[in-house]
Amino acid sequence: MTTIAIIFIALGLSMDAFAVSISSGAVIKKLHVKHAFLIAGFFGVFQAVMPLLGWFLANFVGNFLSDYGHWIAFGLLLFIGVKMIYESKQIGDDKKDPLNLYMLFLMAVATSIDAFAVGITLSALKVEIFMPVLIIGVITFIFSFLGTYIGRLFGHIFEKNVEVAGGVILIIIGLKILITHYIS
Repeated sequence: MTTIAIIFIALGLSMDAFAVSISSGAVIKKLHVKHAFLIAGFFGVFQAVMPLLGWFLANFVGNFLSDYGHWIAFGLLLFIGVKMIYESKQIGDDKKDPLNLYMLFLMAVATSIDAFAVGITLSALKVEIFMPVLIIGVITFIFSFLGTYIGRLFGHIFEKNVEVAGGVILIIIGLKILITHYIS
């Protein structure tokens, strides 16, 4: 597999994290560079680790994980999306902070399930995994970092609806993963 093909795969994989980063950046009241690094770090690391795990596990358990990965991704994205929509309707400051490590962990896992499937595919194609992992992680980090600031810059336009939009985007991404699995 060529480096260009891996870059295109990385760009595609990073779009989920980019969308979630935009919605996260929009709801952070006082965004600092450390917040953007935290969000980008979570997404970049998980997008890099998941194909590595998929690649290694493909050698041990074969197709079992690829048979159910789409349902796992859908379930996680649906849960987080509904939670974001629900919390957007809450009054006061008791809503979850988008920098909450638990929420970041869940969002990073949910948006990187497709990267796990890519790792399984790369294993089946006998592709060395370390360069793709590096490229995927770096590209996702960059897009997530930028997405956080894009969300901050344009989030005021949408105010409270940004969190609803972020939740809807996550649910749509989950549905896309599910539908794509059954169409292909």
